[in-house]
Amino acid sequence: MGKVQVLTWNDGGQGNVFNGEAIDEWSAVLDELENTPGKAGLVITSDDPKFFSSGLDVPWVMQQPDVKPFVSQLEDFFIRLSLLNMPVVAAINGHAYAGGAVLACAADFRYMRADRGRFCFSEVKLGLPFTAPLIEVIRLLPAPGALYELALTGDAWGGDECAARGVVSAALQDKDVLPAAIARAEQLAEFDRPTYTTIKRGLRRLKP
Repeated sequence: MGKVQVLTWNDGGQGNVFNGEAIDEWSAVLDELENTPGKAGLVITSDDPKFFSSGLDVPWVMQQPDVKPFVSQLEDFFIRLSLLNMPVVAAINGHAYAGGAVLACAADFRYMRADRGRFCFSEVKLGLPFTAPLIEVIRLLPAPGALYELALTGDAWGGDECAARGVVSAALQDKDVLPAAIARAEQLAEFDRPTYTTIKRGLRRLKP
């Protein structure tokens, strides 16, 4: 795929959850990507037949004597991905719940399955309010009305509704999601990378 790297998340059927080990692995990948020379793009997808990402590894989190270091690490990761110095496109080929939906928001563009999978901020139902940095990340979703409703209701939307409300660029059949995401990343990767990065970071105005 030339300039575009496809990152396929595989955590052995656990739902592609975020825990300390996962964040360390993601951070190592970002280290490598940030230093990739020349034109480049990234597509994020999953090999799990059900989940793009189900969010936090709740059992692991509950075992931690102090969750503050992990929460800070998670916030830093999402902000870093949001500001990555190349185009980032999410191929959402399964459920994107909670932290999985935040991951999708950190991407520049999103494509989603129309026939299966839901996009949901379940935090309000779980009694887990967003931290201030994570609020800034979900606000990157270019559909403020949809974001407001999703965040305050915890409703789970399918691909067609997400496309109609501007949450994703398109809802497609499963076989077409990854090719569409790659095609968009390839298109964006042709732009001058420093220029693209400067514009993206200017629009997002997050603090690394």
